[in-house]
This record gives sequence, C-alpha cells and structure tokens, in this order.
Amino acid sequence: MIYLVTGLIIMSVLVDQVLKWIVCNTLEIGQSVPLIDGVFHFTYIRNFGAAFSILQNRLSFLILVTVLITAVLLVFLYRTRKTANKLMLISIPLIIGGGIGNLIDRIRLGYVVDFLDFCLIHFPVFNFADCCVTIGAALLVLGFLTWDDGRRDRKGELDG
Repeated sequence: MIYLVTGLIIMSVLVDQVLKWIVCNTLEIGQSVPLIDGVFHFTYIRNFGAAFSILQNRLSFLILVTVLITAVLLVFLYRTRKTANKLMLISIPLIIGGGIGNLIDRIRLGYVVDFLDFCLIHFPVFNFADCCVTIGAALLVLGFLTWDDGRRDRKGELDG
C-alpha cells in the first residue's frame, strides 16, 4: 500500500511540475497555442487564487488550507489502511499530489501556473494538479460509497 500511495503522489507532482516547467519555458504569459483549434489550447496564465480564481491574493490562507487538508488525508489514510478500498488508495494520493503540485507553485512563485484551456465551452483555464484533485475527489466519493470499514457484521448490522 505504501508504495502505491507514495508512487501516485510522486508521479502526480512530477507530471504536474514538468508540464508547468514546459509551459513557463515555451509560452509567454497570456499566449495560447491551439492543440485542437477553437476547442482545446495550451494557454499560459497565472492564477493568484484557487479554483475558478476565487480567493484572489489569499496566498497564506491557501497554503495553510492545502497543508491542513494534506495532513488530514494522510492521517485518514493511515488510520484506514487496513479497510480502505482500492478507490480510496488511488483517490487520496491523487488529491494529495495535486494539492502539493499547486502548493509548490504558491510557495515558489506566489501563484499557480494554469495552462489547460477548453476554450470551446469557455471553461476556466486549469492545470494537471487540478485534474488530479478533481478526479481524486470524484473517486473518493465512489470509494466512500463502496467502503466497508469493517464495522458491519455478516448480517449488515453495525457491530457494538
């Protein structure tokens, strides 16, 4: 379990940071390069807030929240390590890795590098770390819905 969790966290952080490095070193701020013209572009922007640019210029708060959520998820994962299902073992590291990817940007740069742009539907520009957090959160909900934490006996009733 520890290898899966650690590997997913490291992989998601590395992929996120490599993609951001490529964007920062090949595009100018505001520059947009179509991958599928009019549908999906790489568009380099700086996000000084959180999702959908909320909480603009609240850097200390966003850093603190990320650290707290990461700590809570790690403690939860440790405490449920024997009963966690596969969805939980995948989802929590994705959320943590995505959070760390954006945390690195906030600490190092003071903003988050965003670059994935679905311009066809006018969706806000986002990044790989955001994808990890979003996919991880969706999988975590499914994991909770299918989680048997070991407190139910064979008849489906809660143990004492």
